[in-house]
Amino acid sequence: MSIKPKLNRFDLSVIVISLVIGMGIFAAPSEVALKAGNAWIFFGAWIFGGLVSLCGALTFAEIGARYPATGGFYKVFSYCYHPAFAFMINWVVVISNAASVAAIALIGADYIRPFLLPVSLQNDMGTKIITISSVLILYVINFIGIKMSARAQTFLTAFKIGMILLICSAIFKSNVPPAIAVAAVPASHNVIMAFGLSLVAVFFTCTGYQQTINFGGDIINPKTNIPKAIFFGITVVILLYLAINYVYFKVLGIGGLQQTPALAAKMVGIIFGDTGYKVTSVMIFLSVLAYVNVNVLSNPRVYYAMAEDGILQPIFKKVNEKTQVQEFGMSFFVGAIIIILFFVASFSAMLKYVMFFDTIGMSFAALSIFILRKKTKELDGTGIYTIKWFPLVPALYVISYWFVTISIFITFKDNPYAVLVCIAVYLIGLLIYYAGTYKRKVASPKSSPKERT
Repeated sequence: MSIKPKLNRFDLSVIVISLVIGMGIFAAPSEVALKAGNAWIFFGAWIFGGLVSLCGALTFAEIGARYPATGGFYKVFSYCYHPAFAFMINWVVVISNAASVAAIALIGADYIRPFLLPVSLQNDMGTKIITISSVLILYVINFIGIKMSARAQTFLTAFKIGMILLICSAIFKSNVPPAIAVAAVPASHNVIMAFGLSLVAVFFTCTGYQQTINFGGDIINPKTNIPKAIFFGITVVILLYLAINYVYFKVLGIGGLQQTPALAAKMVGIIFGDTGYKVTSVMIFLSVLAYVNVNVLSNPRVYYAMAEDGILQPIFKKVNEKTQVQEFGMSFFVGAIIIILFFVASFSAMLKYVMFFDTIGMSFAALSIFILRKKTKELDGTGIYTIKWFPLVPALYVISYWFVTISIFITFKDNPYAVLVCIAVYLIGLLIYYAGTYKRKVASPKSSPKERT
């Protein structure tokens, strides 16, 4: 049965906002402030990051308009580059998603840790215990059955926007004290490197919109609704992010930002006292659990698609008829999250690995617009969305992401094994792809080359 388009422009706009606004905005500004060292670089990174994200959103809007397809992020790579490259990048994206879930889970654990554990475990080990326990609890819940509300994502998006607006209201409180007098820690790098490292956390909070091209088969009139929804959604996100960061700075100061990882709870605690701090911490933790839960449910579906193409083993697409759960695929994904958590115990350390993979994948995805324009010339002049300042807009986006990739690569100099790990993950993806295609070739010797790829 083919997918019938049922989502309108408003539906996709909500999806864009919900994909981008995760929990990073409640922790990443602290990391940005630490890397920036001063307010000028801090706000410069957020403003520039917003501009680059808008360029990326416009680029992916044209990609989605020219190639509207279900699973578009995977299919665009295959169409513009090669199926092997498409599998390698998307295989890494799935691994990166596991790392992202782990990073977000660490944020939630930081918020709730002071209320759950004794003083002796108020450290990275305590955070790790809470994080792994939370993931395992959600794994058990998901293993029981696949009953989830279809409205959960919209509710969660509205809840997060409400939290951002609540925090922003601090600026209007007459009893808010001046910025906390905490001395700022100067950046340990030069201005250019400090700016590049600041962008790592900024881009982490701004990604997600690229996944909207996966909904090409679900959108009514995708050639016009996809670009407009992406533009509207990312504009709302940028305005919310700039507003909340301004409030963070006005209330906490750059020094307070650097030393406050649980920003949302701290902000509400300043306004409403100790009770507000505790309530917000619990709410943030529950929001994190919702994010982790959705990913535990959805990411194994990527394994299903790969297994359906014959690349992964058939066990990855095996579904329990009674519970409709991909028992092996989900177990594999949760196992990847826990393994990552055993090796990395902080949001900052996790961030570099996640963004190293994401910047490479998203920059090559954006580059596909140059190839896609040549392959879909017949669409020119038909009324589809096209980038006005082409090729400046996608070029700025790609160059900025490569700048961040290089900045991360330089930080790996103290840990050369990190580079080898990243390269190994890509190579494993290629090996899996060619092993899968070879198996299909042996199993179907009479199939055509086109069918085998």
